[in-house]
Amino acid sequence: MTLSIGGAESNVAIGLSRLGVPAGWVSALGEDELGELVLHRVRAEGVDTSAVRRVPDRPTGLYLREEVAGALRVYYYRRGSAASTLAPGAFDPAVLEGAAFLHLTGITGALSPESREFLTWAARTAREAGVRVSFDVNYRSRLWEPAAARAATEALLPHVDVLLVGDEEARALWGWDDEACLERLADAGTGDVVVKLGARGCAAVVDGERLTSPGFPARQLDPIGAGDAFAAGYLAATLWGLDPADRLRTANAMGAFCVQNLGDYEGLPSRRELTAFLDRTVDLGR
Repeated sequence: MTLSIGGAESNVAIGLSRLGVPAGWVSALGEDELGELVLHRVRAEGVDTSAVRRVPDRPTGLYLREEVAGALRVYYYRRGSAASTLAPGAFDPAVLEGAAFLHLTGITGALSPESREFLTWAARTAREAGVRVSFDVNYRSRLWEPAAARAATEALLPHVDVLLVGDEEARALWGWDDEACLERLADAGTGDVVVKLGARGCAAVVDGERLTSPGFPARQLDPIGAGDAFAAGYLAATLWGLDPADRLRTANAMGAFCVQNLGDYEGLPSRRELTAFLDRTVDLGR
């Protein structure tokens, strides 16, 4: 067994930090050794953890994953975890001062009814502070039912500026293919709508324009975290002022970096490494 850390939002924060984009992480951890491990690893990546709460008598969430006959299986132990206590008012809105984006994911909403309400509260709070909201659907079938995930996502849509959803998630929650997903979610009034297509790349509607971007060839060792790397790439490219096509290309490149290494975030690049990859610059590594 190998012990590591990972988490959708913390992966994105680490990905941004490695690219030179200041990022902070809001969460709740248990007052246990696993909580110490998570806090130290995230902080060591340059992420601001000052808004992380430690919750007594609640464990830090745990999940196990294994690969059997080429298929990945995941087992969650998150019921009653410290993070499941996230609820409206879980952070001081002053945390958002100077922020460009608040990034949220559906995994948080799956942890408890209170954390589901937290998502909407956090998005509203950000919008009131003039902060854009990005939301990754990140549906996990072993954490909640499709109907509950669908309802929580649709409640959040009016507050979202950048929506990220995987093609498999769109089929699981709404029964939509890629085309229908883009069309209907764009019609819902969301800003940027980006559908992640795995190795095929991505498709998007940005400012009313339909775009596609092919994926990069990559030898996949571990798919976990690729969607979070994609999100970090898209947000970073947006903050760098890149046009929509380059945002999608940057996001695809980050996903390609991630899947070629074991772990949720370990293979994520610096901005120099990312630029060299996108420019096809040869780096001998010595």
